[in-house]
Amino acid sequence: MAKSESTKYRLAEAMKTCMKTTSVDDITIRQIVEVCGVTRQTFYRNFLDKYDLINWYFDKLLLKSFEHMGEGTTVYDGLVKKFEYLKEEHLFFAAAFRSDDQNSLKEHDFELIQEFYSNLIFQKTGRRPDAETSFLLEMYCRGSIYMTVKWLLGGMKFPPAQLAKQLVLGMPEKLVQLFTDLHILS
Repeated sequence: MAKSESTKYRLAEAMKTCMKTTSVDDITIRQIVEVCGVTRQTFYRNFLDKYDLINWYFDKLLLKSFEHMGEGTTVYDGLVKKFEYLKEEHLFFAAAFRSDDQNSLKEHDFELIQEFYSNLIFQKTGRRPDAETSFLLEMYCRGSIYMTVKWLLGGMKFPPAQLAKQLVLGMPEKLVQLFTDLHILS
């Protein structure tokens, strides 16, 4: 692992430590760097702000689930993998998803997921989603994130596989048909 990558992970661990006692919106860069034992300059060489740090860490976890989905498995399998990662890092992500800042993890998650599905459709068909499919994808992705946050903040009362199943069952019919035709639904 490169030195800058190592520093980023150390800063993420420091952020996780701060999240145990302080809400994300109230955590300061000063707190993060003090816990990590680095300077503010080091922080800002690696991240724009604390939300950029959270989003970077989330990306690292999501990348694993997206790679899993890209290996020819299904949307369901990819969702299960994502929710297992979120469950492993429950304290971090529960705190991060509580923030409603414009750079929040909810918005970042939405952008990543919508882009992932759009790119997957493009890879399988050679075409970008049409306006109706884009609308349905946006609605579905936003709803999925809402339910994911509700699951995380509500104590994850059922396993990741059940949440994934519910999200697949809640998919708009046109997306179900498209994903079935592309052999990526379940």
